[in-house]
Amino acid sequence: MFQIVEKDLQIKFPLMRHLHVLSCQVPNNLEKRKFVYHLADPEGNWKTICSVLDLVISGSGNLKKINFIFFPESLLPLARVPEMLDRLDNFRPNTICVIGLGPITLGDYKGLLQQFASDNQEALASVIEDLDSGAIDTLPVNCCMISAKEDDGTRRVFFEAKSHPFVGEEALDSDHYLYRGKVFPFFRCQPSCYNFMALICLDYAYRDIYQSNINVIIEKANQLFFDTRQKLNLLAVIACNPKPEHHAFGDVARGFYGEYLARSPGIDDTVTLFCNSSEDTVCPDCGPHTCYGHSSVLIHKNHKLRPIRMAEYLIDDYGGRPLGRLRFGSTTRLHYFSLPFFHELDPRSTRTPLKVHAIFRPDKDGWYRINRDELTSNPLDSIDQS
Repeated sequence: MFQIVEKDLQIKFPLMRHLHVLSCQVPNNLEKRKFVYHLADPEGNWKTICSVLDLVISGSGNLKKINFIFFPESLLPLARVPEMLDRLDNFRPNTICVIGLGPITLGDYKGLLQQFASDNQEALASVIEDLDSGAIDTLPVNCCMISAKEDDGTRRVFFEAKSHPFVGEEALDSDHYLYRGKVFPFFRCQPSCYNFMALICLDYAYRDIYQSNINVIIEKANQLFFDTRQKLNLLAVIACNPKPEHHAFGDVARGFYGEYLARSPGIDDTVTLFCNSSEDTVCPDCGPHTCYGHSSVLIHKNHKLRPIRMAEYLIDDYGGRPLGRLRFGSTTRLHYFSLPFFHELDPRSTRTPLKVHAIFRPDKDGWYRINRDELTSNPLDSIDQS
């Protein structure tokens, strides 16, 4: 069952300033051994991650303003977690990073939870209960790490196991061979009164006869609104998804923002962010017509995003759905953009609620910031509608 637990963070975002996000659409390379997926090039992944972290730590240009960094699912090698945390300690205060870990075992996952037990009590208790009930510690686990550097410099580390596998694991899932996470943090940033959640790919769309993941999130956000007049401000979904625009995701987005059967005041200003792997990703069993990439940002139609088409991105209504969508291409890129003010929706304002500040592409020296002329050139085929 999908259980949401509240986690308080001492995060103090600047007043009257947009929050800034770096969404990293980078490639992954997976292989399958003995029916289980593994990272085929863990050192290559780590090199890519380090290049991004170095860019953020340097803070060139306006990158000093970054508040959130998102990496795709199944990217970080388990052996590099300590080094990753050491590098994250160099981030500026009030910065949050979400990254997917490469496939690990339930025993490894339990070890991570025990290492950071103070922040993961509920998840650790759930894993111990599952092991006591007969789950074996070699079960594959797909999880992510959420690291926050609080206002006073304190490091907080949370782990979240996926409740549903990615496409390459669906055959195994028919036998419930993979571990299913049950505990999902709901982060409440104080004193900023900013609330966010992170999910892994199909957890956004998954449902069974007992409950729907997204409906549980909506109910939680609504209850928060009724109790405190706060809302869910950001729902981030990291993915390694060869079908980022599958109708299952579009249907959930339509229902999430449509409010067809009832008002949902807890989510009507929620920004939904999808951070996917790039088109250079390699995954066994994925067909030749699959396409990774196309990371996107969704926002309620009341924010009135103006349609636009650029070389690296477009803005549309996602096929007539009750929302605005910022949709990026499929190539390897770092997307740097700002979110709307989370306590402001002024219909008189002419400001766009989302602004793309920069897009970086890889080059031999790390990352190159694409200049204005390249952004405004003829649109690329990679962002054509599917």
